Amino acid sequence: MNGAIRAANVRVIDEDGSQLGVLSKREALDLAAERGLDLVEVSPNADPPVCKIVDWGKYNYQKTKQQSKSRMNAKALEVKQMRFGMKIGEHDLGVKLGKVTKFLDAGHKVKLTVFYRGRENAHKDLGFKLADKVIESFGETIIVDQKPQLSGKQLSFVIRSNTNAKTKES
Repeated sequence: MNGAIRAANVRVIDEDGSQLGVLSKREALDLAAERGLDLVEVSPNADPPVCKIVDWGKYNYQKTKQQSKSRMNAKALEVKQMRFGMKIGEHDLGVKLGKVTKFLDAGHKVKLTVFYRGRENAHKDLGFKLADKVIESFGETIIVDQKPQLSGKQLSFVIRSNTNAKTKES
């Protein structure tokens, strides 16, 4: 900004956005001072560097607001969780998978957990079959981030939406 600009010649843009051309640093600073504004380097890597004549306070405020807005729009990815037991019925499974689909459409990862109770622990293979059934029901629309793993009395796996499959459907 102003005196901190190192380049000898700069391309100058007026406060209304029109180009004034390539001027020496001294001419550009005098022009900015004459208008009661600041000379701000907006593109230092260009040849010659691009400078804009602006009100620094207003420019900085707008830039800060824009960064804040873009940060607000950047959505933090959450891992949602859905649990179901071994003896879940077809309809109940369909309802839960419908909710999982909504989570995936919103861009979240989903951790699915099958929990075992009592004597169900003796039939761990049935849990893996249920997990495979769930994965097959989604088909190409998901990617399995974490394969089904057994830990204690629960079998869990993580899925996420396959964005490539969505673009092929469109």
